[in-house]
Amino acid sequence: MTESGRWAPGSPVLWRYRENGRGDRFHICRPVTVVEDTGDLLAVWMAPGTSCVRPVLADGTPVHDEPLGTRYTKPRTVETARWSGTGVLKLARPGEPWSVWLFWERGWRFKNWYVNLEEPRTRWAGGVDSEDHFLDISVRSDRSWRWHDEDEFAEAQRAGLMDAAQARRVRDAGQAAIEVIHAWGRPFSDGWQEWRPDPKWPVPVLPDDWDRTPAHVSS
Repeated sequence: MTESGRWAPGSPVLWRYRENGRGDRFHICRPVTVVEDTGDLLAVWMAPGTSCVRPVLADGTPVHDEPLGTRYTKPRTVETARWSGTGVLKLARPGEPWSVWLFWERGWRFKNWYVNLEEPRTRWAGGVDSEDHFLDISVRSDRSWRWHDEDEFAEAQRAGLMDAAQARRVRDAGQAAIEVIHAWGRPFSDGWQEWRPDPKWPVPVLPDDWDRTPAHVSS
């Protein structure tokens, strides 16, 4: 981290999500490489093959293999697995309750943007922390969009992981993101789909203390 509190391009950091309804316990951790870090934008690259932490049920069942009605009530643990497929570019603006992810097919054929609704990220010396809000939006190159995971969003409320007031805030955040899409504002208009990672960047390593409690430095 530089004297200004920003990370230099090429720096390895952690992108983490707290477990919903579990306080400060983390259940997702993805080592990423900083592409750009300014007062207006944090851009990071998650390379193919990155070793990440993800949630699973206590018996090892993948979360999305569990029926929706019990997906959020059965005991869970975490496991380490490598990110499959192509890499992901993540873009986050300070204070916004979402981040925008870019996906490509093999051969760098652009696939889509993905608006991940989440708690505004908290920065600390080793990365950023957030909490996922279940509801998402995908955006195509023709500027068409659609909601994703509305069933999980509803089930999370039924399971007590999100109260009505928070659900309204999340839905409002989604509507605000849709307004940006309609206006084709940043980051959709910034040409990030043409970006490519530096081939000299190594794949960041998942540290043993990936779930350490950080000293928060800013938001």
